[in-house]
Amino acid sequence: MYSVKCGSEEIRGAVQDALEAGYRHIDVAYSYGNEYDIGCELQRSFARGLCSREEVFVTTKLPHFAMKECLVRDYLHKSLVNLQLGYVDLYLIEFPVGVNRDPATQQETLDLEVCHRAIWKQMEEQVYTGYTKAIGLSNFNARQIENILRCARILPSNAQMEMHLYCQQKELVQFCKCRNITVTAYAPLGSPAVYTSLQSNVDPWGTVLMPLTDPRVMEIARKKNVTCSQILLRYLLQMGVAAIPKSSGTCRIRNNAKIFHFNLDDCDMYVLNALDRGESGRIFDAKVWTGLDSHPEFPFHREE
Repeated sequence: MYSVKCGSEEIRGAVQDALEAGYRHIDVAYSYGNEYDIGCELQRSFARGLCSREEVFVTTKLPHFAMKECLVRDYLHKSLVNLQLGYVDLYLIEFPVGVNRDPATQQETLDLEVCHRAIWKQMEEQVYTGYTKAIGLSNFNARQIENILRCARILPSNAQMEMHLYCQQKELVQFCKCRNITVTAYAPLGSPAVYTSLQSNVDPWGTVLMPLTDPRVMEIARKKNVTCSQILLRYLLQMGVAAIPKSSGTCRIRNNAKIFHFNLDDCDMYVLNALDRGESGRIFDAKVWTGLDSHPEFPFHREE
């Protein structure tokens, strides 16, 4: 699985590298602004016989600024035009809090009247019309998912969430699995570029701590003769979770796919399980709008 968020040429090269390395799940979003470039590279890959449309699983998302039932169809169509596809395999609601966007200034303000059930009904309509094969949720908590389940004619097939060594979300994962909802982990490597800017993950010696450079991960990687990223991805795989790592380097893309030739034993899993930091390990708390964390549908809660 592969997630793409980068510049135009970098996007196309990364998609090509990923497909050539054997990846067949491409995760994108309208709000990332990368759908058009990905669509062009997909069409080029189809045309040269690298893979067929049926072999590639494409996920995209309803953006936070389109969280109104009347906009679901329009924004899925925008995504399909960008991607140059007749359908996507999975369409997710990107975030449970919506915003109102001023068309003139592009300024965004919180929408306090978002109705998840009404939006979900329109998500279901996109399955009936064939524009998406399946629908799901991203960044929703257990209460919000349960609210959807109570009204759904088509159940969510997938829940995408931030999940990595320091933010393992075991309760939410188990909640989803008990309801036959598959789980996809974004930021599975801990988003190292973001981590370096955080002050809350510094040890007493002033060193920034991140999953990729955690001493216990490094020790297991040395023992297995693999990379730290392969350890982190293998850990999620053994937890029964799909992972969508982001990388733009050909070597890293290829290495991240090589996680099927080794296993983590019970002792390794015990060590890695113990590194969970709960909510304090979350990177993407999305507090980018004033008052977001007091919104009734804000999905995350920091530990005091």
